[in-house]
Amino acid sequence: MGTNFFKTKIPLFYALFFIGFSLSVTAQNAINVRGVVSDVSGESLPGVNIVVKGTFQGVVSDINGNYQINVPGSDAVLVFSYIGYTTTEVAVGNLHEINVTLEEDKKELEEIVVIGYGTVAKKDVTTAVSTVSVKDMDERPIVSAAQAIQGKAAGVNVYQPSGAPGGDMVIRVRGTTSFNGSNEPLYVVDGIPVDNLGFLSPMDIANIQILKDASSAAIYGSRAANGVVLITTKQASGGAKVSANMQFGVNRVANQIKSLNAAQYKELIDELRPGSIPEGTTDRTDWFNEVYGTGITQNYQLQVSDGNDRTRYFVSGGYLDEKGVLNSAFFRRYNFRSNVDSQVRKWLHFGLNVSYSDNTSNSVTTGQGSNRGGVVLAVVNLPTAATIKNNEGLYNRLFFGQNITNPVESIENGKNNQNNENRLIASGSSTITFFPELNLKSTFAIDRRNGKVTGFTPPVHGTDRDDWGNAWDTRSMNTLLVFDNVLTYKKTFAEKHNFEAMAGSSWTDSKWSQSYINGSHYRDEFIQTLNAANKIAWNNTGSGASEWGIMSVFGRLSYNFESKYLFTFNIREDGSSKLHPNHRWGVFPSFSAAWRMSSEEFMQGLTWIDDLKIRGGWGQTGNQSGVGDYAYLQRYNITRQAWFESGKEDALPLITPANLRTADLTWETTTQVNLGTDATLLGDRLTLAMDFYSKHTKDMLMYVSLPAGAAAATDIVRNEGEMMNRGFEFAASSRNYTGAFSWNTDFNISFNKNELKSLELQQIYYDAETTDAFHGTRIVRNQPGRPLGGFYGYISDGVDPETGELMYRDINEDGKITASDKTYIGDPNPVFTYGLTNSFSYKGFNLNVFIQGSVGNDIFNASKGDTQGMYDLKNQSTEVLRRWRTPGQITDVPKAGFNLQPSSYFVEDGSYLRVKDVTFSYNFQGDVLKRMGVTRLQPYVTASNLLTLTKYSGMDPEVNQWGNSGAVQGIDWGTYPHSKAFVFGVNVEF
Repeated sequence: MGTNFFKTKIPLFYALFFIGFSLSVTAQNAINVRGVVSDVSGESLPGVNIVVKGTFQGVVSDINGNYQINVPGSDAVLVFSYIGYTTTEVAVGNLHEINVTLEEDKKELEEIVVIGYGTVAKKDVTTAVSTVSVKDMDERPIVSAAQAIQGKAAGVNVYQPSGAPGGDMVIRVRGTTSFNGSNEPLYVVDGIPVDNLGFLSPMDIANIQILKDASSAAIYGSRAANGVVLITTKQASGGAKVSANMQFGVNRVANQIKSLNAAQYKELIDELRPGSIPEGTTDRTDWFNEVYGTGITQNYQLQVSDGNDRTRYFVSGGYLDEKGVLNSAFFRRYNFRSNVDSQVRKWLHFGLNVSYSDNTSNSVTTGQGSNRGGVVLAVVNLPTAATIKNNEGLYNRLFFGQNITNPVESIENGKNNQNNENRLIASGSSTITFFPELNLKSTFAIDRRNGKVTGFTPPVHGTDRDDWGNAWDTRSMNTLLVFDNVLTYKKTFAEKHNFEAMAGSSWTDSKWSQSYINGSHYRDEFIQTLNAANKIAWNNTGSGASEWGIMSVFGRLSYNFESKYLFTFNIREDGSSKLHPNHRWGVFPSFSAAWRMSSEEFMQGLTWIDDLKIRGGWGQTGNQSGVGDYAYLQRYNITRQAWFESGKEDALPLITPANLRTADLTWETTTQVNLGTDATLLGDRLTLAMDFYSKHTKDMLMYVSLPAGAAAATDIVRNEGEMMNRGFEFAASSRNYTGAFSWNTDFNISFNKNELKSLELQQIYYDAETTDAFHGTRIVRNQPGRPLGGFYGYISDGVDPETGELMYRDINEDGKITASDKTYIGDPNPVFTYGLTNSFSYKGFNLNVFIQGSVGNDIFNASKGDTQGMYDLKNQSTEVLRRWRTPGQITDVPKAGFNLQPSSYFVEDGSYLRVKDVTFSYNFQGDVLKRMGVTRLQPYVTASNLLTLTKYSGMDPEVNQWGNSGAVQGIDWGTYPHSKAFVFGVNVEF
């Protein structure tokens, strides 16, 4: 019954649509054709679409596979299509009966998946690997490759903690595994490990695979504890082709925090400090309009490719210019890529990949309070009665006696601050085929980065100030060299036994250097220079350098019997210079197996199951990222003395210990167990993947604070503590309708539970000092037995109707509120995250709707302390209009001047559902375009962040002031807000 339901359920739309077309066919030239559609076993196929080629005239086969259709004439061609089967075309001619046998489409299962140092057919994967679709990437306003992953892969949580142009994305594969070390996955682009994806144009990406469990990632050993993101860029395919993509977008702040007007502000301050604000104060400045504007995004990409059976090339270039909604903030990128591969001889293949990018960004200070330079909160905190400049024409810095950042001045000065990086990544590879089963691939790559950070604040002189200006210039260079050699043997015996053996070595060497200078005391007529009319500072000026390296050997053995029983074993040994010589070598093994149940005899009667595979794996991976290049060594701080001062002419530099030596520093190791299943059902209509996993991290790399007086140094880098992550992932892909109208759905959901299991030297770590309203109190407490990042403070039981004060809970019931009444008040870790994509197409029209969200995570709204704290003369948000004013009043906003403490009053539900992208496009076709050689003309419009459903009261729930931190998450303190964007673009190919 279930099988017939899925195969025969036909939408009413089809019936009406095809009936209308059938009635419109003139009987004069019509030929009536009938027949039966069946599969190779002879079983009839109901619900098959039969369409006259080149028209939208068609019918659907009935429950017995029978069909009947009128065609215009003998030159007509019938197209038979059915989900999970190969589309078949039959010329009518003089036939009146056409019986068709459709064959199963095996392309989905035969798809090649990229894995570590090799590839494998999708049907033979024994590990947890997610493939991210890139088919609609050129229709979305994607700035970085990380954005393409967001919401597209189960078990992979991607979010952008700041909406700043070019802002970094945070990627977590199956939770947070390290306290102080890196939690970023390893990124491998065309076989070359890289530390970020900012250089890569998403338009150049051919496919993305994510290795999630240890049995898949262990081949990368020491750098794979947080998963591996494998990216392959495009190569030439087919004949000569030129592709162009052009995008133009506008964006605005999606959610504004509104401030009190002048009258409301005076009324509030009179309750706090009567008489502080003069009578007759009126509105003079709309700070929001002065600071925020319309962001503009321009993105242009051009790609050219060609080749023959021996040599192919792909060349691309692009320009991206992203101007933010906060004036002066921007991100600009030029990118170039050339991929060439050639079959020089039958036994020799050569490849050359060259990528160059030049990134420049400029941002304003956000993520801090208005007293500390934060622009976002300054917009709310500045009284609307204040003016931008004073009577002398200088920017105001004091507002009714309150020192608040002038955001207009900050933005103006910010135009002189720029961060530039140009990056060259080049790799050459040769593959020698000794005989068909055995080949050796050698790859040498260089990753050269040059960075420059410059800034300048002009001298300003007036009756209330005497600033002489500052300038700084920091330049750095990093060179990474990688040399890999991989020997691969593949052989099939007796057409049943498939065997593969791989062995290789990898050598990585990194060198980094930096120089930095700064100056001050400029004359007014000399501006925006570092060394004119001033003296280079004698301190905070200098240079530095460091280097590190990794040497690795690895291997893999895999065997499968008729793709029914599959086994894979990986092992890798790594040595890192960052770790102590006696403990720097680590061995990371893994094992995985799979059983294709659908190939067993007892499953053959279940025709609704096309493919069913159960898989499991165990493995270990390592981590040495996130610590310094000389983490195990005793290091010292050297402070130069002011030799030019009287009596210090012969003063020696001051040398103090920076840390303690760690004689046993070794690998942070993660052991992971995975059990999963893959299924393809209902004639390839539905594809499912489910995984259960457990990740146990031990010997975490941590910066441990030492007790005062315990040693001359204040901290030590050492292995201590354990972390646990457990979770469940589910992904489904369905082809709901095919034919003239098609509808596809992709859905994924991920559950993860994190727990800090144990610590050794120090049991409790406090972190995250935020708003000045809390007087330096840190709001995050990490300790064993809890998930990372827990918020710590008092429980607020609402506003006392009689006094207007917040009521704090007496946890220990001693009759008073003290620090011992603090407890955990929130958890920033989501219970689950999800993504849902629906794609529709009809008559050349395409609609793609992508929804993404998070459930169960809390946000600590530290911004609320500045915008609703009511503790000084700063302006506040309109939320305080609901504040308590008279005894007996029932409200959830306390009185002005209430006892302000870090509490659950600031903790909010951060769950959200976001309509991330909605794209509407149209594919133009016609003889005119064909004569012009145009194979694709597709204009489109995309709306991003179109709708966000959330209970969170801040500007955006996708936020974290601490960025990529593992120990601190989910804190909003004046963070750069996300924007709602509308992008117009066109794709052209010829």
